[in-house]
Amino acid sequence: MHFEVWAPQADRVTLQVQSTAQPMERDPGRAGWWTAEAPAADGARYGFLLDDGPLLPDPRSRRQPDGPDGPSAVVEHDRFAWTSDSPGRRLPTAVLYEMHVGTYTPEGTFDAAAARLGHLVDLGVTHVELMPVCPFPGTHGWGYEGVSLWAVHEPYGGPEGLKRFVDKAHAHGLGVVLDVVHNHLGPSGNHLPAFGPYFTDTHHTPWGSAVNLDAPGSDEVRAYLLGSALAWLRDYRIDGLRLDAVHALADTRALTFLEELSTAVDELAAERGRPLFLIAESDLCDPRTTAPRETGGLGLHAQWNDDFHHALHTALTSESQGYYADFARWPLAALAKTLTHVFFHDGTYSAFRGRTHGRPVNRVRTPAHRFLGYAQTHDQIGNRALGDRLGATLSPGLLACAAALVLTGPFVPMLFMGEEWGAGTPWQFFTDHTDPELAEAVRNGRRREFAAHGWAEEKIPDPQDPATRDRSCLDWTEPARPAHARLLAWHRALIALRRGQPDLADPDLAAVRVAFDERARWLTFRRGDIRIAVNLAGEPARIPLGGNGTRVLAAWEPVRPPGPDGVLHLPGESCVVLGPA
Repeated sequence: MHFEVWAPQADRVTLQVQSTAQPMERDPGRAGWWTAEAPAADGARYGFLLDDGPLLPDPRSRRQPDGPDGPSAVVEHDRFAWTSDSPGRRLPTAVLYEMHVGTYTPEGTFDAAAARLGHLVDLGVTHVELMPVCPFPGTHGWGYEGVSLWAVHEPYGGPEGLKRFVDKAHAHGLGVVLDVVHNHLGPSGNHLPAFGPYFTDTHHTPWGSAVNLDAPGSDEVRAYLLGSALAWLRDYRIDGLRLDAVHALADTRALTFLEELSTAVDELAAERGRPLFLIAESDLCDPRTTAPRETGGLGLHAQWNDDFHHALHTALTSESQGYYADFARWPLAALAKTLTHVFFHDGTYSAFRGRTHGRPVNRVRTPAHRFLGYAQTHDQIGNRALGDRLGATLSPGLLACAAALVLTGPFVPMLFMGEEWGAGTPWQFFTDHTDPELAEAVRNGRRREFAAHGWAEEKIPDPQDPATRDRSCLDWTEPARPAHARLLAWHRALIALRRGQPDLADPDLAAVRVAFDERARWLTFRRGDIRIAVNLAGEPARIPLGGNGTRVLAAWEPVRPPGPDGVLHLPGESCVVLGPA
């Protein structure tokens, strides 16, 4: 078997396979690369010793069976017997479902999650978006402190477990999207600096030194990240990637890493004959993130729209702290703007940032499916002090309104696991750091962060306490209970409507029409011949829709279509979808 590693700073590199060590040779055609041939089979443990130092895992390790600090293991991808092809579902008609493997079920494994995929088929979603699955210390965590960017977290089931999950999802007709993190690696178990200049002090990020995308040695670092991304799509048959916090990728080169990545993914999609896509998380409010490369954009296929979330959240909850302050003064006006213009901050002043922020979206040229819309995500729940979902404080009627705005809105909808039935379980911040000092630092840092906002430290869940993770697991007895079952049925009905009504798949942002009354707390919007009305107030609303000849396609509470006067009488904390008679 051929082994190779990039270690430009080493004078000697030794390969150890099982208990046998042998020197590696420099590759004369590639600066900094070392190669060797050695007998090995699937599962064989191996690693590299740099200048007679300790055994280190392979930066391109496909498997870390003993955790991030242990030796790597050989993975022969061709040994897996695939039974299903990708359903080839495209992003413009998608409904995504964000899932954390470790808390989707109490078992916290790929196999246990796969056993629950029938629920998602019945719900009507098209893609499962897995939160990061790269190895991290311990058993349980969010996944954003992963290392070994080519490997799969062993407690979830390792490489074979992920393949089984993807294969079963494809058999159910579901696509699979994977969240990948390129802007930083975890503080524990990260051995890349020993091998080469994977990080640079030229830039600094919230996590410390930046991943090296533009300093000396960055060609190889880019190739490392690019190879990792393509491996998920090729070796695991993943259908798309979600790119974490791309605004934190410090990259001053003329051809950016994201352009390189989008080009490579488009080429792989053409080669494989199936849709592949990239979804960015970005807080820049910049339409160039998803604009085609030939027009000067980065060529990513979609991006999360946090402005829509923030406007919706403030309209539902009246919260005004932190970044919600910019949206909370006139929340329905903010929501109307995001429904029609995508970004609330499109060159407007942001009091939270203390400066002007964002750039306008060209509504004529930009299709709505370049953006994802959502009411809840792992970030927006888990980064709250108690990890409380909207259902902890909102009525079922308001949750139904949120679902209507997301699932009939112009953007590609995304749900966070359990949202579809109004899960009563929180989703809290939890870690399982094996380094006692790091564990204590994370625990104290979390408490200090929220103490600054008035929270008593003893009220903040301990991230290291196993009970914090256990509380965050979905309770699968809830969907059968009447209140939860009703909300689940509502989500199913809305997703079926989105699939069955062509107007709800129209990507024309310029065609969306919105009316609202800030004081009365109602909002209505029109997509073709479909009208959606929500009443966020506690009392009934009289909404002047104009015209008649409509029928009720779906309603949270019993409601009649507008009469000859064109007025819709909508109960409090309720919503309706109307279509032509």
